[in-house]
Amino acid sequence: MLIRNITNGFMKALGVFMIFIALYFIAAFALSSVPVNADFKECEKEAVEIHILTNGVHTDLVLPYRNQYMDWSKWVNPSHTKSGDSSAVNVAFGWGDKGFYLETKTWDELKFSTAFKAVFYLGSSAMHVSFHKKLRETASCRKICVSKESYLKLVEHITESFDADSVGVPRQIAGAAFTNHDAFYEAKGKYSLFYTCNTWANDGLKSAGLKACYWTVFKGGIFDQYQVE
Repeated sequence: MLIRNITNGFMKALGVFMIFIALYFIAAFALSSVPVNADFKECEKEAVEIHILTNGVHTDLVLPYRNQYMDWSKWVNPSHTKSGDSSAVNVAFGWGDKGFYLETKTWDELKFSTAFKAVFYLGSSAMHVSFHKKLRETASCRKICVSKESYLKLVEHITESFDADSVGVPRQIAGAAFTNHDAFYEAKGKYSLFYTCNTWANDGLKSAGLKACYWTVFKGGIFDQYQVE
């Protein structure tokens, strides 16, 4: 009897879990298909060129490293990278779970504890910053021409996501990097099953009045809004 009760309880819990997973993916698909700011038109006069960039999983917001509105060297700097290459034209920002970023370079290295903390809102976050020269537009890199007002809203979204020190300087995570041209910084907020790196990027686009989707945890919800016609 005891074994039967345990078995029945396990099967019920498994059934509830499977229903939850199914509803999660249905919601993710449905809400990522709902466009926001669909009437956005790219700015032609005095436009600022930004990009959205993906590695297939994460979405980065890519801005000019320096322009008349923002000099990112006062926040992040190529001198913080292994290469120290100061010829960057663009700087990419990607928010995400600190454990995933720093402990999981490949899926083979993923630990259950890391995934559990990330999914259930238990970890901390980090900002991945990478420096780039001229970007070429591809299926994984889309250029968007925006107004000054939209650009400054995007800057605000990014800067407010850094966990800066008492004098407002972003706190670099020492020794953390994927390549010779990137660095990691402490960030605000927590990653979860409902708020991922792509949710963060999508929220930035929404706040700036740019094309985005209602809600997404995957990069497709963002890049579907910028399909080449």
